[in-house]
Amino acid sequence: MNLSLSSRLPLRVFPAVLLALAAASATVSSIAAPLPPVRIGMIDGLSGPFANAGEAVVRNITYAIERVNARGGVSLPDGKHLLQLSTFDNKLGVEDSLVQFRQLTDERIPFLIEGNSSAVAAALIDAVNKHNQREPDRRVLFLNYSAVDPTLTNEKCSFWHFRFDASADMRMQALTEAIKADPATKKVYLIGQDYSFGRQVAKAAREQITAKRPDIAIVGDELHPIGKIKDFAPYIAKMRSAGADAVITGNWGNDLTLLVKAARDAGFKAKFYTFYANSLGAPAAIGDAGVGVVRAVAEWHPNAGGNPGSPSDAYYQDFRKRYPQPKDDYLYLRMQVMIDMLVKAIEKARSTDPKAVAYALEGAHYQNAFHEATLRAEDHQLIQPLYLMQMQRADSGGIRFDNEGSGFGFRTERFIPAEQTALPSTCRMQRPPR
Repeated sequence: MNLSLSSRLPLRVFPAVLLALAAASATVSSIAAPLPPVRIGMIDGLSGPFANAGEAVVRNITYAIERVNARGGVSLPDGKHLLQLSTFDNKLGVEDSLVQFRQLTDERIPFLIEGNSSAVAAALIDAVNKHNQREPDRRVLFLNYSAVDPTLTNEKCSFWHFRFDASADMRMQALTEAIKADPATKKVYLIGQDYSFGRQVAKAAREQITAKRPDIAIVGDELHPIGKIKDFAPYIAKMRSAGADAVITGNWGNDLTLLVKAARDAGFKAKFYTFYANSLGAPAAIGDAGVGVVRAVAEWHPNAGGNPGSPSDAYYQDFRKRYPQPKDDYLYLRMQVMIDMLVKAIEKARSTDPKAVAYALEGAHYQNAFHEATLRAEDHQLIQPLYLMQMQRADSGGIRFDNEGSGFGFRTERFIPAEQTALPSTCRMQRPPR
């Protein structure tokens, strides 16, 4: 006779069995249910004249997040949490950025990243400071990947802000060391975008050239509207008329591409000392005119590895496998460093609470097989090596990788160790109680 479970068990046992089955079911459900992601909100320009710069950041952050998630995500006391990126288009405007910041806080996203404007970064630091004071249960931590105005880690330094790029002063120091060593440079023209970053680049260039090479004449110091100049030919004509043999610019995005294209089209032969000529269409725009005369500075570049098969090469080639289109070929190592350091700080703090994570980031050290960096606790500036690069033809035999399929790439001209890039800070950090 085939008896059912209920007919075979005493009545007093049946409720206990039901409770056990319910508990097992709940355990299975809890295992199956994914843990909530750790959210990162990116506020940057994803439309307008600098959309290409914002899109490049999205690719780099996505790549860094995918690498973390591929190894299981972020370890917290309740288990592994995946990282998740949300993007907010500020059209590269300050007011739009503040609107997007309110949206980010409404969504209770604890980690904010931004970088493609120092003016925006300054406004966001103020907004984060006020928000965190007003809403201590919904604090936000601001991680800056590219806004390099030195004031952000000096006069405007904040406990809630960390910068993962070299400041304009640090980058300029690398460029002016090369100018100092070049006896052929006699006349320098300064040109930049008319906002806080461009003004700071010009100030740093003037001060450092005067200190290192007082014999050099600064024959032009000009700022132009950001993102609005379609033809730089009149500016190039001024440089030629002034007899400039070198140009220093912090321009980025289309403002850099159009500037160097105008120089090429006019046959202007001066050397260009730039922050960003290795990216976003600039190598192709410069072309043969830039070989041996265009320089850029960064924390890393694709040909930094030195030897085929190096860990640096493997890292770059993995990125190119993920993003094979030539137009997508721009890898920012500092963004990988930023995401990895954030993950380690969260795991050290055992929490996503921004205050706990900020304290875990102070003095944090990063090291992989080819790069090493430290977040200076006194001002939250990342201290890392810098490379001064010179543009070359890809078929010259001096480089292995070109940029963006242009046929032109960069080789290391000067390696500056981390300790030599560090500059004093005037930051007076106000920290909340632990």
